[in-house]
Amino acid sequence: MKATWEKIFEYASMPVHGTLSRKLRKGVELQVNEGKIYAAAVLFLGEEFVRITEEDKGKMVNSYYDWGAISTIRTLSPKESAE
Repeated sequence: MKATWEKIFEYASMPVHGTLSRKLRKGVELQVNEGKIYAAAVLFLGEEFVRITEEDKGKMVNSYYDWGAISTIRTLSPKESAE
């Protein structure tokens, strides 16, 4: 499943120039394993883990996920109008 999860993370984010990290696209939120919803986060897709970094109350918070322990990923984005 790792390849599938990588594609989903890549869809939801874009590369940060000059780094291996990716930031969530504007308006896209991400939820891993039915947990916290990340809105303005930076992702690092490592070989064995995913790191999600966000700022919370003036502190940088890193959450780490083992690729094999990811069971669900949700992306949330605004609904496009049908006009």
